Amino acid sequence: MALNYLAHIYLSFDNKPRAIGNFIADAVKGKRYLEYPEEIQKGIQMHRAIDTFTDQHEAFKKSKQKLFSIYSHYSAVIVDIFYDHFLAKNWNKYHDKSLLKFTTAFYTSLSLHSDLLPEKICKMMPYMIEQNWLYNYQYIEGIQRVLEGMNRRTKGKSNMHLATNELLQYYSDFENEFFVCFNDVTLYTKDLTNTF
Repeated sequence: MALNYLAHIYLSFDNKPRAIGNFIADAVKGKRYLEYPEEIQKGIQMHRAIDTFTDQHEAFKKSKQKLFSIYSHYSAVIVDIFYDHFLAKNWNKYHDKSLLKFTTAFYTSLSLHSDLLPEKICKMMPYMIEQNWLYNYQYIEGIQRVLEGMNRRTKGKSNMHLATNELLQYYSDFENEFFVCFNDVTLYTKDLTNTF
């Protein structure tokens, strides 16, 4: 897993079916992506390629290293969430549409395609929309809520709810690593988009 929801939706470059595929990809295992319409399939494939690229990126690895001694294999998931925070916080550098308008449009598109969504996504979607997770990633409090939810899902084993401590401690370092990594991921994904 590399990069979280907002980053994957953004990296669909306003292609709505691909954004849905990019969003649901972690809930679609193996070759089950072939059960979806072609553009959603492409979004799922893009998501997987983006994750592979990001996991190998030096800046992403640097971010993980700051967390690994405390959070072990959960450190990659935490960095994904941190990077969504920095994307949301710096949204105006990346997109002409405001973050609020962008997230609202995505939720509308998601609702219109609810019959295609995996069960796991259907269960999560009402909470995501009601609390506007994607918009609230820009706030430390929003990230804290996400980390608390992730910690509950691991039955308290991950201690991810504590990771805002490291986010604040190394804030500038994480943000700079995000900029380097995300710039390269964006260029990579634009090239990838042209091959689909």
